[in-house]
Amino acid sequence: MEQANRDFLMELLDTPSPSSNEMEIQKKWINYVQDFADEIRTDNAGNAIGVINPNASFKVLLAGHCDEIALVINRIDEDGFLHFDKMGGINPKAAVGMKVTVLGFNEEVTGVIGVNAQHHGGLKDDFGLEDLFIDCGYKTKIEAAKFVQIGDLAVYKTEPEILMDRYVAGRGLDNRTGSFIVAEVLKRLSKKGCNVGVYAASTVNEETNMGGAYFAAAGVEPTMAIACDVTFSTDYPGVNKNKHGDITLDGGPVLAKGAPINIKINKLLEKTARKLNMAVQYELTPRMTGTDADKMRLTGPGVPVSLVSLPLRYMHSPVETSSLRDIDEEIELLVTMIADLTGEESLNPLED
Repeated sequence: MEQANRDFLMELLDTPSPSSNEMEIQKKWINYVQDFADEIRTDNAGNAIGVINPNASFKVLLAGHCDEIALVINRIDEDGFLHFDKMGGINPKAAVGMKVTVLGFNEEVTGVIGVNAQHHGGLKDDFGLEDLFIDCGYKTKIEAAKFVQIGDLAVYKTEPEILMDRYVAGRGLDNRTGSFIVAEVLKRLSKKGCNVGVYAASTVNEETNMGGAYFAAAGVEPTMAIACDVTFSTDYPGVNKNKHGDITLDGGPVLAKGAPINIKINKLLEKTARKLNMAVQYELTPRMTGTDADKMRLTGPGVPVSLVSLPLRYMHSPVETSSLRDIDEEIELLVTMIADLTGEESLNPLED
């Protein structure tokens, strides 16, 4: 990965983008993409979409959501402690003792998620978010209310880092990596050229309701759509591979197989992987994918969809980890597959 591309990835990973409040990261994404896109589109959901070849009738929509899981303040007690609920899939056990950045209505403030000392009994075994709180140093509710109000959001206070020049670790790789990937695919196709329209969407709200994907697909009306998300790697201690499958970092992009997935799009991806002599991995999505693909598929008259995922360790924890090599290979796979499209392909599984 070139240094300029790596810098953009790290900038995205360092930018708070809690689901429902993605405006700051979207502005940075647009600023990057506008240098090579033919058009930039936005919508009332908050999606940012870069387009090349907007007049082409065959349209490929790539969706990588930019939102991350977060905490949402639901109460300020009389002593100034902040109580919270989850905005997306927060794991209470992973939150204990973490620093957070509270995106207050007045300014950003640092807090810590307090925990009862083990000397005082510690946390009960079945604790939940309602047992936790954020300590920002306020002494009273009145003082806290000068900076924070109900509905303000907080994200873990961590910095993205590169491990052994091989892996990237940080908060919310799910799925700022996907937002990065669709931007890089568009960038390379803008230079390489292609016969179809390409719509790279940095979508919002996936972690909470996937409404951004619905808005994006409904607005674009694509011929086909590919969700670029993350999936669970199983290559670290304690994971039951018999139950969860065998997915590894550095093992290549992951293709989904299941009822929601268009078989012909997958065949195009597999053909491209063979052409590139690139390994791919597989995951099963029998009923639903749990990604933007589910909402895009059900827009308009229906959209053929596929899902290409990045293997990810420690999903929805304060620090997730993925492979720079896998990111590069996913970009190469998508660029080559789309560049090879003639615009005459049928995605009907019953047609040859």
